[in-house]
Amino acid sequence: MRNPLVDSPVSRAGWLFATAVGLAVGLPFSTGRVRVEDGLVVCTGLPRWAFRRGGTCVGSVYLTRDNDGPRVLRHERVHVAQWRRYGMLMPLLYALAGRDAARNRFEVEAGLEDGGYR
Repeated sequence: MRNPLVDSPVSRAGWLFATAVGLAVGLPFSTGRVRVEDGLVVCTGLPRWAFRRGGTCVGSVYLTRDNDGPRVLRHERVHVAQWRRYGMLMPLLYALAGRDAARNRFEVEAGLEDGGYR
């Protein structure tokens, strides 16, 4: 039996909600360029409190100050697919996967090198 919370209308609704939250943070606080690349909304020029490390993906929105090169965006597009698959389970599952990127299955799947972890 399939899990109704994963890769389902419920998870996609969670992804859309997360995207709305990402836009609610990214649009008003961005002092840099905001653009859409292959379905990823990239908000630059954000203050450091808005993201961890080089940037954070929330739904389909990538929040960063200036870490928006092609390899990083390829990495972040994988996170968008993860958000779509897991919806609002994503923050919990990501936290349970741990802070060590080399052991975090979401970061490994997105590509450690592209994400700047190596």
